[in-house]
Amino acid sequence: MELRHLRHFVALAEEEHFGRAAERVFVVQQALSNSIRNLEDEIGVPLVLRTTRRVQLTPAGQEFLIGARETLALASQSVDRARRAARGEVGRLTVGFVSGLAFGGLPEIVRRFRELYPNVSVDLRELTAQEQEAALRGGLIDIGLMLLPVRDPGLDSRALWRQPLVAALPAGHPLARKRRLTIAALRDEPFVFFPRHLRATYFDQVMRWTSTAGYTPNVVQEAIEVPTLLSLVAAGVGVFLPIQFFSRLALPGVVYRPLEDAPLVDIVAVWNRQRQPANPIVKAFLTVAREALDAQEQQAL
Repeated sequence: MELRHLRHFVALAEEEHFGRAAERVFVVQQALSNSIRNLEDEIGVPLVLRTTRRVQLTPAGQEFLIGARETLALASQSVDRARRAARGEVGRLTVGFVSGLAFGGLPEIVRRFRELYPNVSVDLRELTAQEQEAALRGGLIDIGLMLLPVRDPGLDSRALWRQPLVAALPAGHPLARKRRLTIAALRDEPFVFFPRHLRATYFDQVMRWTSTAGYTPNVVQEAIEVPTLLSLVAAGVGVFLPIQFFSRLALPGVVYRPLEDAPLVDIVAVWNRQRQPANPIVKAFLTVAREALDAQEQQAL
């Protein structure tokens, strides 16, 4: 039994005429008649009563019509789901992200993606860059959002956006009265920062930048999370150099100031070259991410 047999039978049942049914399914009348007879032979019971005036269904045919319509509807839904999946419009996407992106970039991307692809379930997981690389290798996440560099040669990446560093200062700090700072102006300040083993790329980039100004920051306190570091800034423990999107995190006692010639930090999307070579949902997410961030930058201008 094939789907075409069911389509022929449903057309005949609804048209009640072999000629009209044949025209409807684009076959000659004899081919339609043969198809119905083959269907009856396979089932083992007559489905239609043939008269000179019209075609009527037998009681068995009436029951079979219900199931035939359901089967064709289910087949159509399956085809539709397959096509939508091929376009990245249905399915599941697991996204890893470094903690800072929750304050800028990630909310805009996810909000827009859910608007455009409501039938894709998005699972967000906060992971360090190292954890994301391991999760991508193991197939635990489909795509990661992190800072450069990507160390695993088996992973592909695409730059999404770049953010400069800014200075986070205690609100009562004398430098907070200035609208713009240089990195040299922070030479004598105590710093709060991440432990290097957790944010090696970030840490080294800041150290290279300060070395061009002739000093190494005096890190007096370390913390793992950005909100904790900013709380230390508010308490007057030291200054901090976060990426610009952290300035959205408004904490009492903390002010943010732009820095001249600040280095730009690249935020990238990363995926497993072997596991996700042509995943349409990953492709759709990358497209939405780029468009959402472009729109965000335009609004900021």
